[in-house]
Amino acid sequence: MVKDNLFKGSYHISIIKIKKMDKNKKSPKSVSHRVEFKRKFSLWELYRSFVFTPGAMSKLIGNNKSKLVDKRFIERLQLAVTEVNGCAACSYQHTKMALKQGMSNEEISSFLSGGDSFIKPEEAKAIIFAQHFADSRGFPGKYAFDSIVKEYGEEKAGIILSAVQVMIAGNMYGIPLSAFLSRLKGNPYKDSTLFYESGMIIAGIICLPIALIHGLIRGLTGFSNIRFDKSTSK
Repeated sequence: MVKDNLFKGSYHISIIKIKKMDKNKKSPKSVSHRVEFKRKFSLWELYRSFVFTPGAMSKLIGNNKSKLVDKRFIERLQLAVTEVNGCAACSYQHTKMALKQGMSNEEISSFLSGGDSFIKPEEAKAIIFAQHFADSRGFPGKYAFDSIVKEYGEEKAGIILSAVQVMIAGNMYGIPLSAFLSRLKGNPYKDSTLFYESGMIIAGIICLPIALIHGLIRGLTGFSNIRFDKSTSK
């Protein structure tokens, strides 16, 4: 079993493509023309992702002050997660955010299509961890997290983890929302139902405050803000 080398295997799953933007860097009206899900998540998975959000947001807020990890680096990590999960709504919003932070159209397009042309050597392990985290549905192998701790140090690794945790929570909610918005425009996803979309949207709003309180209690009682894939723990 490969444990220490995150570079073995490929997490570059390319489906999302974005329109070419003009020189003024204006956001496109539509970032993706999806007609089906790339990935679907359950309400239980959504709830669990929400539980980890308070701890993750706390670290990201702290990073805004310390600037230990560059914001553009965090944005690249979150684009990598979104590419794996295929969330049209998140792609659109993070494209706008990335443009405001100075990322080029070509760089954004590369990340949203699973390309590696703009991955900086010093960020490579973190980007691949982000892809692995998304591919594992938020339960990475411990070897993968240990790898970025070794590469970047515990504090930076915690911020990297927090960035992808927040993003996957957004993806899990944004994917059914994207499908619902597409349905309203007369383009329903072929593998979706109104029941699934509306159920996830409404239930997500209802369970969010409960999950956040759950997460805060976990943090106050000293529980870790990460869970690993037990099948790779040995």
